[in-house]
Amino acid sequence: MANDPLNLDTPAEWSGLWWLPDDPEHQVPGVLRYAPKDGLKLSLIGTFEDRIMSNPSPGVTVFHEGNWSWDVIHGAAEQREVTLLGCVPNGGKRTMLARVKSPDKQTVVATTAIIGAHISSEDDAAFSAAEVSVEDLGLWAASSVFEGFLGASDGKIDGTGSISVKPVEAQSVVVDGTEFRLDHRHTLPYFDQRKGGTVGRMRDSAFVRAVSSETSSVSGALATASLVQDLISLAMHRAAGVIWLRLEVAGSGSVVPNEDVVMPPRYADVLYSPVALGKHDAKTVEHHRVFFTCDSLPFEEVLPRWCEAHGRLEAATNMILGLRYAPARYVENNLLTAVGAAEVLHRGLGIDEKPFPADEFTTMRDAMLDQVPQEHRSRFKGALRNDPTLRDRLHALAARPDQEAIALLIPDVGRWAGRTTRARNDLAHEGRTPNHSIEELIAIVEVTTAVVILNVLHELGLPAEQQRKIVREHPQLRATARAARERLDVMDAGD
Repeated sequence: MANDPLNLDTPAEWSGLWWLPDDPEHQVPGVLRYAPKDGLKLSLIGTFEDRIMSNPSPGVTVFHEGNWSWDVIHGAAEQREVTLLGCVPNGGKRTMLARVKSPDKQTVVATTAIIGAHISSEDDAAFSAAEVSVEDLGLWAASSVFEGFLGASDGKIDGTGSISVKPVEAQSVVVDGTEFRLDHRHTLPYFDQRKGGTVGRMRDSAFVRAVSSETSSVSGALATASLVQDLISLAMHRAAGVIWLRLEVAGSGSVVPNEDVVMPPRYADVLYSPVALGKHDAKTVEHHRVFFTCDSLPFEEVLPRWCEAHGRLEAATNMILGLRYAPARYVENNLLTAVGAAEVLHRGLGIDEKPFPADEFTTMRDAMLDQVPQEHRSRFKGALRNDPTLRDRLHALAARPDQEAIALLIPDVGRWAGRTTRARNDLAHEGRTPNHSIEELIAIVEVTTAVVILNVLHELGLPAEQQRKIVREHPQLRATARAARERLDVMDAGD
């Protein structure tokens, strides 16, 4: 359909005229091409001046090393306004002296394209709403406009049946002045006539629409897309790519003055390279691999909690989601990431209790400093910190989620905390982990990652029974619990 959003996994191109905002009279023909793997490339028949020049004296021009880049390029292509952001020249051909004069050529790469609007920058508040679709959003929404019916006679399926469409009421919640709506869009019935048969098609797509109390920008829309993407990645326990992102142009969709005519809203599609690229026709994740959906944690409850937690716990969730998006090939890297996420999470949760009362610690520290030569006191003082140890932090994290779920995951919390601390310290201080096998390190990474995830889910209000179900039934956490029993089961005297 003409009004369908542009999928980020689909190549496209636009032919038109292009110009710099401060020189709109100098328009250059060219073709903008988008490819999911290669990004955005503008091929111009002609050039924008990208050479860095100076005129030290009249009639003398000096060309310097390097090239100019442009924050914004505007275009008019395929009957749509286009804005390119973050533009850098990337090759071209200039003809100085030639037997046959022909146009110069120039290639420009861009980080972001807005197909459908002219804006002055990524922060230009030119939009009234943002809509984003992410992989597996429909599964997470736990709702669909489709209903299926199979006919049966005498208790046997008789070959009759139907698929019907019933609109689903949008779920909505307001967070800090922004309304978030979980909505559906479906196509009309379509019959695809093939030589070998006929296929009837309809498509139901779930998306999140964010409408701010004030006009918003492209940078705000990208933040909204990241917010939704990370939430679905957490719920699915896998990288959830962005399928499409589009913006509603402010002022469109309004009533024409002095006329009873309502103009349809005008949309602008955003093409960019998200952390993970969504594939709109790929198979969805299996239901038993999902941590939670809107059935177990309603949209109206989880979205406000996630908005608050995403900012407060962003560093920890980014590190854990990083293990899902792009896990390192070496277990040592994953060990440092998982343990680092646990430490950052502990601080972000506000449970960073001091081992000693502040006044007692100050007295003890001053007494120790009195015994240190003056020239070493500054260094010695910097090494004395009233902070919990890594082992303390791990114990505190294990005490927060549902304790039955933790018991299913970790047979011996003390051993896990001790072996994890020793592995991290050995790697950080000695550059190796001679006291741990590769299998044990893998178990430590997976258990620590699971503890961080359970803490985040607990922070979002996931019910205790659902936490236990995840550990019992999710294939990866079930395997993690088995590895913990095999590798982290008996306390060593040295731990």
